Amino acid sequence: MKFCLLIVLVCSICFTACAQDLEPRSYANLPKGLNAINVLYSFSNGNVLTDPSLPISDFKIDVHTIGASYFRTFELARKLARVQVILPFAFMAGNLKINGADTSGERTGFADTRIRFGVNIIGSPALDRKEFVTFKQKTIVGVSLVISIPTGIYYKEKRINIGSHRWAFKPEVGVSRRFERVYAEAYAGVWFFTNNQEFLTNKTLVQQPVVSFQMHLCYYFKNQMWIGLDGNWFNGGETIVDNTPSGDLKDNYRIGATLSVPLSKKHSLKFQFHVGAFTNTGYDYNVVSIGYQYVFFK
Repeated sequence: MKFCLLIVLVCSICFTACAQDLEPRSYANLPKGLNAINVLYSFSNGNVLTDPSLPISDFKIDVHTIGASYFRTFELARKLARVQVILPFAFMAGNLKINGADTSGERTGFADTRIRFGVNIIGSPALDRKEFVTFKQKTIVGVSLVISIPTGIYYKEKRINIGSHRWAFKPEVGVSRRFERVYAEAYAGVWFFTNNQEFLTNKTLVQQPVVSFQMHLCYYFKNQMWIGLDGNWFNGGETIVDNTPSGDLKDNYRIGATLSVPLSKKHSLKFQFHVGAFTNTGYDYNVVSIGYQYVFFK
């Protein structure tokens, strides 16, 4: 196993601007002391909402997102742990039909910061670079906590915003398994939200938890380039505004694909797209993205 394998193992570690992401290899085994800096551009088109509590119909928008993230692995109680910080900047432009009238608008600014902390509790010891070279991954079980911090730009008198003006937390459990050239994994988690007490200036927006489940199947080529098939499902999230129900995210499915191309020992590119396979709420959009990653040890 060559050092370039380390790059393809972490090249999937990029952010996505959407609340229901399709991100493979979140529980892969990695050596400790690894750092990764990522820069990503994504384009989304359709009924895109940075806040999933607003399943509005007759809404079409284009979103250009540029983001940066930092990722590091370390040892915690002899287990492999990782932390990732993601900071996106977005430009949104679109049209919304309210009470039969067409409106248009634009938003530009930082979106909510996201932090992800995880530990592989079974099947993934904290190994240094030399030990990692001879380690063969089998079944890994890990846990994560994703935190969305309300740092994004928010206009309390507007219905559509880049930031959500509330905190969100997602505890998650993941299982992964390597079969020679095939890598399979599945995650299950639940998003919990705090209340937004400045929705449309002075209303209180409450959202029930959103259950999410995603699966990924990846195939490795001899040069360590890999391609993956991705899918997820999310359900729940009934939204209540001033004690009045205003929609949910019932039974939504998304599918996509990921291609990772190592350029050298420290540099790689990742291409991804995903589309709405089925939606009950108009929460339907397409996403394409390209990401660059630089990895180093320190």
